[in-house]
Amino acid sequence: MTTTLISGGTVVGATGRGAADVLVDGERIVAVLEPGSTLLGAELAGSVDRVIDASGKYVIPGGIDAHTHMQLPFGGTEASDTFETGTRAAAHGGTTTIIDFAVQRYGERVEDGLAAWHEKAAGECAIDYGFHQIVGGVDEASLQAMRKLPDEGITSFKLFMAYPGVFYSDDAQVLRAMQVSRETGMLTMMHAENGPAIDVLAEQLAEQGKTDPYFHGIARAWEMEEEATHRAIMLAKLTGAPLYVVHVSAKQAVEQLAWARDHGQHVFGETCPQYLYLSLEEQLGASSEQWGAFEGAKWVCSTPLRSREERHQDAMWQALRTNDLQMVSTDHCPFCMKDQKELGLGDFRKIPNGIGSVEHRMDLMYQGVVTGELTLERWVELTSTTPARMFGLAGRKGAIQPGADADLVVYDPNGRTTIGMPVDEQGNPTGRTHHMNMDHSAWEGFEVDGHVDVVLSRGKVVVEGDEYLGRKGDGRYLKRGLSSYVS
Repeated sequence: MTTTLISGGTVVGATGRGAADVLVDGERIVAVLEPGSTLLGAELAGSVDRVIDASGKYVIPGGIDAHTHMQLPFGGTEASDTFETGTRAAAHGGTTTIIDFAVQRYGERVEDGLAAWHEKAAGECAIDYGFHQIVGGVDEASLQAMRKLPDEGITSFKLFMAYPGVFYSDDAQVLRAMQVSRETGMLTMMHAENGPAIDVLAEQLAEQGKTDPYFHGIARAWEMEEEATHRAIMLAKLTGAPLYVVHVSAKQAVEQLAWARDHGQHVFGETCPQYLYLSLEEQLGASSEQWGAFEGAKWVCSTPLRSREERHQDAMWQALRTNDLQMVSTDHCPFCMKDQKELGLGDFRKIPNGIGSVEHRMDLMYQGVVTGELTLERWVELTSTTPARMFGLAGRKGAIQPGADADLVVYDPNGRTTIGMPVDEQGNPTGRTHHMNMDHSAWEGFEVDGHVDVVLSRGKVVVEGDEYLGRKGDGRYLKRGLSSYVS
């Protein structure tokens, strides 16, 4: 087995930072040593296969993106990143584990949906991966199948209060599924928006001729997120189920989560980079020479981007500092503009919902450290340590400690990362600085005061500089345990 010593760096964890050397033997971390330690011999550097010089840089645990959608069929098309392209892009950005969503739709069997996602991912992934289970049709058969999911290493399932006719569960179905959550210890993940009411608002806007992408955000008003979040909390309280609300974007929804936690409930929430940096006015309301007002389709996602004037973005940063939100994932669900997003030309309701961010999350959150929104330790906690604990991977992922998988990132705070896809005067792409399978970037023009230099996945260097050294099939399926926060 290959031995690697990462020396000279500052090791950063959720609880502190300090100068340390990290010794890797094969796929695992075997020691974290004080600089100059002779505990393992006076000539340790000369006895290993490779030394990585991390002088002046941070050494952090590999990122865990606990919310991705590779190859997700949606809106008459399919997310443009495959498990191969999406996980390779994730590795470039310092993410070494994803948790994707296996999908069961109404009328299908949970077991068949899970098997289909195993088939999509097996032998394709550049980094390790696990699954949550989407339950889009809560009935007696699916409830029985859900009880068996922990045996497959799937200890969380997702329900939707939105998308009637596709994934929607009514309150009675949510209650029954949460009863299984309480019984098994599985974590209920919730897309909290009032879907039926949103559909009415969207139809009324379309009838008034308000069909541009901007109105996607108007139809999915924050009141619809706050109300559904409250309802999910009440159903979780009634059943005793642990609840995790995904992609929180409205400050009023955060207030509901904070209230529930203050009253002792096992309730948690995540937000995404788009809700920290982007807005209804600037992105959904954008216009360009090439696309006109349809430019905003690049940023159509659900929950939607919120108004900067109402300061939702500031509230998300604050919630991350105060732990009213515990994690940052991406909800990575990319679609190209050509032939995909443009399915909604003339009707925002038909735009496939999703933004591509899996490659940029670690950088974008580090920029929050640069600007003073977060500490270094909180950066690591939000993007790696808490996801590992929340989703049953503690001890294996999310921390730099002996016995853990050697998922490591050497991050250069003096480096610089430019995100985007340059275009010529006619608007045609001339190259790109991202590796996701997309014909545009939702983060065009963003500059980050830091850079991912080296990425190790289970001890193997998969990215060095801007060069990808891994291959598809490097990643393994992760059987997850119960959440450390509720078990």
